[in-house]
Amino acid sequence: MDVTLAIDAMGGDHGASVTVPAAVTYLQQHPRDSIILVGNTETMQAELKALRIAEDQFAGRLRLHAASEVVGMDEQPQSALRGKKDSSMRVAINLVKDGEASACVSAGNTGALMATARYVLKTIPGIDRPAIASYLPTQKGQICMLDLGANTDCTAEHLLQFAMMGSTLVSALEKKSKPTVGLLNIGSEDIKGNEVVKQAATLLRESDLNFHGNIEGNDIFRGATDLVVCDGFVGNVALKTAEGVAKMMGDFLKEGFRQSLYTKLAAAISMPVLRAFKHRLDHRRYNGASFLGLKGIVVKSHGSADVFAFRCAIEKAAEEARAGMWQQISVHIEKWHHERQNTQMGAT
Repeated sequence: MDVTLAIDAMGGDHGASVTVPAAVTYLQQHPRDSIILVGNTETMQAELKALRIAEDQFAGRLRLHAASEVVGMDEQPQSALRGKKDSSMRVAINLVKDGEASACVSAGNTGALMATARYVLKTIPGIDRPAIASYLPTQKGQICMLDLGANTDCTAEHLLQFAMMGSTLVSALEKKSKPTVGLLNIGSEDIKGNEVVKQAATLLRESDLNFHGNIEGNDIFRGATDLVVCDGFVGNVALKTAEGVAKMMGDFLKEGFRQSLYTKLAAAISMPVLRAFKHRLDHRRYNGASFLGLKGIVVKSHGSADVFAFRCAIEKAAEEARAGMWQQISVHIEKWHHERQNTQMGAT
């Protein structure tokens, strides 16, 4: 299936100097897909010129769409939503709403992107709040985790909805019919956790999901389940902690191998192992967080992403578009609500 992707070319720490080369690289590797770059036309044209790329080089698969405003990385979400209706972020999302694009990718302000996407695209019926989902590396491969920061206070019902959306995502992208779902907790025992988590565990057991049970923080990177569910406060802390630990380990290795001529020689001998280690833990390969629960596909790239990382976010958006992700989630949620109503009616 061919897809068209709307790219917020001005968002992020580096703007068009990263987004435009990433888009060009993506088009070179996917000869049937199309990209609409949204932003300041002169800036985007200058980046294409620096890459020696003509606008018509991709036979109509690359199009520039003007937007006169840019949302700042530290701008308040409501200010961006109300005051910048012609921002590159909002115009890109509008292209998804209007059906001109299958998905939107932005490295811009997370809060503004979520607020704008929710306002423009609306949420899927039956979903109270959109959630942010992304993949993390594990000993067994990778694991999907949500929510990673959109919702700091959640009910048990919200966690159940997150689990259903995340399960649909993993099932569609990884071709797993019944992905295992773990509920992040302070212990694996049923008696552990606060009341919200305990109630969520009960709802998950009663659902049609493949609920593994409670998992602890150290289970995440063991790959104990295919999916980890938690509220946005816990999820964001866990994510940032993992990023910090990974960076610390990398820095320790560099320091250790630079200490003497002997350690430098050891580093040279160990280079194949070190390269494999770096590749396996390279956070750029996992760049791109999905905003699940919207009537459209929006993928958030890390603000400091380089060209390789941003291209990975584009790849993720294209995957979700090809899978009809938000439509699949909608079907799952509608089916669940229908079955729940039938059960309640049967009980009365």
